[in-house]
Amino acid sequence: MNVFITGGAGFIGSNLAENLLAAGHHVQVLDNLSTGRKENLDTILSHPGFQFHLGTVTDATLVEPLVAWADHVYHLAAPVGVKYIMDNPVLTILDNVRGMDVVIAAVHKHNKRMLVASTSEVYGRSLDLLDPTGQRKLKEDDYRVEGTTTNHRWAYANTKSMDEFLALAYWKQYGTRSVIVRFFNTVGPRQLSLYGMVIPNFVKAALSGEDLVIFGDGTQKRSFLHVNDALRAITGLMGSDAALGQVFNVGNPFEITIRELAERVIALTGSTSGIRCISYEEAYGKGFEDMNRRTADISKLRNALGFELGYDLDALLTDIIAYHRQAV
Repeated sequence: MNVFITGGAGFIGSNLAENLLAAGHHVQVLDNLSTGRKENLDTILSHPGFQFHLGTVTDATLVEPLVAWADHVYHLAAPVGVKYIMDNPVLTILDNVRGMDVVIAAVHKHNKRMLVASTSEVYGRSLDLLDPTGQRKLKEDDYRVEGTTTNHRWAYANTKSMDEFLALAYWKQYGTRSVIVRFFNTVGPRQLSLYGMVIPNFVKAALSGEDLVIFGDGTQKRSFLHVNDALRAITGLMGSDAALGQVFNVGNPFEITIRELAERVIALTGSTSGIRCISYEEAYGKGFEDMNRRTADISKLRNALGFELGYDLDALLTDIIAYHRQAV
């Protein structure tokens, strides 16, 4: 099978490319290297079934022939990380909206199958404001609660929501085959500490004996999914006719506070590091708004694929720590 991956030099995309090549598929990747790295592809650059293209998904002259060649299209290209999004609001909006427009138009024209990468950011502060008990998790059909347009944090969430709307509109009006996945904090070896990625930042600090820096007070809760589990989910959904025209959470339903996460990293690394909190304003500038909880209900994914997690938190952290120890 021929597979085209946008954003294929990124963390998830490069792991996906390796996975597909190992399964015997031919893979072509397009990436502008704004947050992806060509080094992520070092192990496969010379593979006879692989080809890398430097460019942007907003360029239809690059995208269309690659879509025409492919059987499956994974549209993963997007800015990543809260810090990058806050620092680059214009590129965040234009790359997401224009890129999706270009890619799905080509997918429709050439009658291909597409997976659209969305994000748990689209839920905004739904759990904080609609679930005061702190018990429930986010379901795909939940209402979304987001902040003011003056806060750039929500621009990213809204562009990804528009990507979802467009994919669903193409499915409804034209039958264009796509499935949408909302990623929740996907992590693993090779993920950079840049752009505010919490686990690699914690691990690098712990291994260096430096303070682990928490943004906010550390009571906010998150859940983390190993990239290998994410790949099993998205490749399974891409191959499922029943998944077409639907939205699926791809995440881990078990949450942990950020302070507890920092403490766990220190314990697993055997570090003597301390923990230090700084304000969101110090980390990101004025006007930043965060959510206290963002945890996935993955019942729909389980029902569709019989999906179960392969990594618990300790296994996930141990894998990432080993990677960073080797990289030092």
